[in-house]
Amino acid sequence: MPIINFQGQKILCKIGENLRKILLKNDLNLYNGKAKYINCMGIGSCGTCAVQIEGEVNAPNWKDKARRSFPPHSRDRDLRLACQTEVLGDITVTKYDGFWGHKTHKKLKDN
Repeated sequence: MPIINFQGQKILCKIGENLRKILLKNDLNLYNGKAKYINCMGIGSCGTCAVQIEGEVNAPNWKDKARRSFPPHSRDRDLRLACQTEVLGDITVTKYDGFWGHKTHKKLKDN
């Protein structure tokens, strides 16, 4: 079973599970500020669940690529939408600051 490292926590999941669902199920703060209440609920249109991932996950789908191709996101950043990401192996997930998680510095505390 893959291990997800996020905000100092280690979570086990099944191969192929959706990253957003796993983080929320484990009461981990995926969203910054009011994005916790104002988000697309996992359909891939808002971009507020953007995270950096190191490890094995599925290739970005068209929703992930499309949303990250316009501001405040950028195709040049190595972010992914947690709602469109399947965990395939051990991963480390980093959430950055900003409503969309698009800033270049790490989130230091939970909101």
